[in-house]
Amino acid sequence: MAEKLSAVRRWSKRLAVEAEPGLTTAQLMLTNHDLKPVEAERRTWGAWNFVGFWIADSFNINTWMISSSMMVNGLSWWQSWLCVWIGYAISGCFICLTGRIGATYHIGFPVASRSSFGIWGSFWPVLNRAAMACIWYGVQAYIGGHCVYLMIRSIWKAWDRDTIPNTFSPTSGTTTADFVSFFIFWLCSLPAIWFPVHKIRHLFTVKAYFVPSAAIAFMIWAIVRAGDIGPIIRQPSSLKGSDLAWEFVKGIMTSIANFATLIVNDPDFSRYARKPKDALWPQLLTIPTGFAITSLIGILVSSCSFSIYGEAIWDPLKLLEKFLDEGNSAERFGVFVIAFAFSLAQLGTNIAANSVSAGADLTALLPRWINIRRGGYICAAVGLAMNPWTLLKTNNQFTTYLSAYSVFLSSIAGVIIFDYYVVRRGYLEVKELYDGRKTGPYYYTWGIHWRAYAAYIAGILINVVGFAGAVGRKVPIGATYIYNVNFFAGFLVSGGVYSLLCHFFPVPAVSDKWMEVGDEIEDLRVTYDSDGATGSGHEIYVDPMVGKSYKLGADDSKIV
Repeated sequence: MAEKLSAVRRWSKRLAVEAEPGLTTAQLMLTNHDLKPVEAERRTWGAWNFVGFWIADSFNINTWMISSSMMVNGLSWWQSWLCVWIGYAISGCFICLTGRIGATYHIGFPVASRSSFGIWGSFWPVLNRAAMACIWYGVQAYIGGHCVYLMIRSIWKAWDRDTIPNTFSPTSGTTTADFVSFFIFWLCSLPAIWFPVHKIRHLFTVKAYFVPSAAIAFMIWAIVRAGDIGPIIRQPSSLKGSDLAWEFVKGIMTSIANFATLIVNDPDFSRYARKPKDALWPQLLTIPTGFAITSLIGILVSSCSFSIYGEAIWDPLKLLEKFLDEGNSAERFGVFVIAFAFSLAQLGTNIAANSVSAGADLTALLPRWINIRRGGYICAAVGLAMNPWTLLKTNNQFTTYLSAYSVFLSSIAGVIIFDYYVVRRGYLEVKELYDGRKTGPYYYTWGIHWRAYAAYIAGILINVVGFAGAVGRKVPIGATYIYNVNFFAGFLVSGGVYSLLCHFFPVPAVSDKWMEVGDEIEDLRVTYDSDGATGSGHEIYVDPMVGKSYKLGADDSKIV
C-alpha cells in the first residue's frame, strides 16, 4: 500500500505543471503559470492583432448561415441583415466590457470571476463555460469535417457518402465517409492546440487574409453562374405589425446568443493586450463589421443558389457539393480551394472560441496538473467523444439548446460586469484573487459569494417559464415575451440583483470612485510575503472619525 501511495506521489509530481515556487497547498489549487497575470513580455497583442482575430473569427459557416432562420421565419433580407448588424454591435459592447478587465489587469475569465463569485465559488461558472466550449468544439470540428469531405472528393470523386459502405445506423446522423472526414479534421487540428496563446495570433492573421478572399471568390462564382443576384434579395417580408417587431427582436437575440460564450471569456484573449486601448476600438468596430459582411455574402450566395437550382441553399458546403457534382476539373479545383479556406475558418474559430477557452477554464479547475495546452487537448478529446453529429441531426434541436445555454451565460456575465463596473468601480486586488485563506477579501463565506449566486439564480429564473414555452409547453404570453429577450433579461436581472445585494450587504475591496490600478502593478508574484500577506502595495489609512481602515489608491481615494 505504501509503495502504491509513493508511486502516486511520484506521478503527481511528474505530471504537475509549471508554477511559481513557494506556493501553499491552497494556492496550488488556484494558480499556475497560465493562470497568473500575464507578464509584460507576453503582452504581444496589438490593435491589429485584435482586428485580424475578429475578422478571422467572423468568417465561419455559422455566421454565413445566421440570417437563414430569420428569413425563413418571415423577415426580408435587409431586415435580417440589420438584425445581424445590431446584434453583433451589442455583442461588441459586451465583449469590450468584459475584455477591459483582462486588458487592464492581464487576467483571464477564470481568475476575474473570483472577485464576484468567490475564490472557490468561481468553479461553477468556469465549469459551465468549459462544458459549452467542449460541446462547441465538437460541433465546429464536425462542420470542419464536411470541408475535408469536399476536399477529398474534389480529388477522388469516388469518395462519396452514398456509395462508400456505411457502418453507422441510418438514424445516427452521420455516415462512414463523413465520420472519417471529421476524424481527419479533428486529427489535423491537434498541432494548432500546442502553441501558446500569445503566439497563436499569427494563425488568425493568415486566416484574416485568406478566408475572406475565398468567400468573396465564392460569391462572384455564384453570381456568374446565376446570371444575377437571385430573387431572395427582392423578396419582401411576410410579416407585419407586432409579429414583424418580435421576429426582428428574436433575430437580434439570435446573433447575441451566438456570441454568448465569447462575451464571457474575452478576458482570456484581451489579457495579452499591450494596453487596454488595443482591446477596445478594434473589437468594438471589427465585430459588427466582420460578422455583417460574412452574413451578407451568405445571403447573396444563397439568393444566387435559388436562381441556379430553384431552391435557396443556405449551407455553403451543400452548395459547394452541388457545384462539385456538376463541375469539370477546373471547378473541382475551385471547390477544393474554397473548402480548404472554410476548413481553415473552422480551425481558427475552434481554437479561438473553444480550445483556448476550455483550456483556460479547465486550468482553473485543476491548476496543479492542467495548463491551457493540456486543457485544449482534453477539450478536443471530449469534442470527439460526444458524437457531435447527434446535435446536428435537426437544426431546431441545437438552436434550442444554444438559446437555453445563453441564459446561464448571460447571468454569469451580468454578475461579473456589474461587480467590476458598478460595485468595485474598476478596482481589483489582483494578488488576493490567488489567496485561498479565509482572511482574503474574495473568500466571502467558505470561499463562495452568496450574493453572486442569489443574483445568478435570479437571472436564470426570469427565463425558466419562457424556456418551457420554447420547448413546446403552454405558458403565459408574458413569459414568452421575456424569453424572446432572454440574454438581456438574464443579464439585467442578475446584474441588478447583485448590485442591490452588495449595496445593502457591502463587500470588501471596493473603491469609492472609479479607479483601475492594473498599470500600477509591477510585482506579479502571487506567493505570500514573509509576513503572510499577499499585499497590493497600497498604504493603509485609518479614518479616526468612523473607526474604519482603508487602503489608499495612488490618488488617495479610499478602498474599503
